[in-house]
Amino acid sequence: MPKILIIEDQLEVRQNIEDILSLEDYEVISAPDGETGLALAKQHLPDLILCDVMMPRVTGFEVLMSLRQDPNLAVIPFILLTAKADHHAFRQGMELGADDYLTKPFTIDELLHAITTRLDRHYQRQAMVESRLDNLRQQVTRSLPHELLTPLNGILGTSQLLINFYDSLSHNEVMESLHDIKTSGERLHRLVENFLLMADLDLLLASPTRLEVWQSRLSQYTELPLSLALVLENLGQNQPRRQDVEMMIVPQRVQVAEPDFQKIVQELLDNAFKFSLPGTLVQLEAVAKNGTCHLTIRDHGRGMAKEELNSIGAHVQFRRHEFEQQGSGLGLTLAQRLTELYGGKLAIASVPGEGTTITIQGWESDSI
Repeated sequence: MPKILIIEDQLEVRQNIEDILSLEDYEVISAPDGETGLALAKQHLPDLILCDVMMPRVTGFEVLMSLRQDPNLAVIPFILLTAKADHHAFRQGMELGADDYLTKPFTIDELLHAITTRLDRHYQRQAMVESRLDNLRQQVTRSLPHELLTPLNGILGTSQLLINFYDSLSHNEVMESLHDIKTSGERLHRLVENFLLMADLDLLLASPTRLEVWQSRLSQYTELPLSLALVLENLGQNQPRRQDVEMMIVPQRVQVAEPDFQKIVQELLDNAFKFSLPGTLVQLEAVAKNGTCHLTIRDHGRGMAKEELNSIGAHVQFRRHEFEQQGSGLGLTLAQRLTELYGGKLAIASVPGEGTTITIQGWESDSI
């Protein structure tokens, strides 16, 4: 039975709506003011909220704003009720995240139709999120055990070696073992981070309300070449390949939050290192064209065939029986989704035996 919260300061109106919804087998909760309504929303987590606009102390707009800022309440469908058909008020409500608007007096059919429509859309959205989660769970179930066990076995095996033979090992052998443990730990940490980020992005893309909460991040900037220099300083186990990187960077500010920008470049560089031999050139170029940033990463490795390019996705690896590279296959997918989240487009061109070029276009930028 769907649970509906009514927030309405006029007693007669509130009781009439309660009676109508109760007859339609809805579970009804009501509040005489916005402050009480917010408290009941947090307590009961209703499936839908009907809220009057003009109320003393806390208005309907303020109730809506508070709800949309609370992660536990942000996705609840919200219908504003008003006695005045004001276009400005209507736009204000919709911009704050209202799902619908009813002008008093409204008919029983109008009320029930608005509620049914918003609940149906809400349930469809929930079903889509659950479908994405089920798909992610299946992908993780197939790929996660192996990818977690590989570095974990390295940590356990090397630490056991130190325990058993510490007294007979030289200082250099101990340091080498500790370095191996650290490398495996870093790989395990990054793998878990990537799986969590992929789950967050799946939910984000399936829920417009979650995307609204992210809007402040989408307006942040990253300065080049400073941020790229930081990426190269923190290559982790790929640090020996730093000398293979050739950069050509035009100074500019790119409209991408710095943590996400660095994550994108880190994953693309990792992919370039993974599929090319040490000592071969990896070119990193960032130029500005018509107010947008054009970022290119080019390796001279083994490349990918057309069918492999068409199959790129999370948890996918190519020709693992031929090439025992490490990784879960998440990197390119994460880079692509983050790129698109900021209005960019990621393109891949590859020739088997010659290498791969990844280009990002469309991010807004300005010179510095």
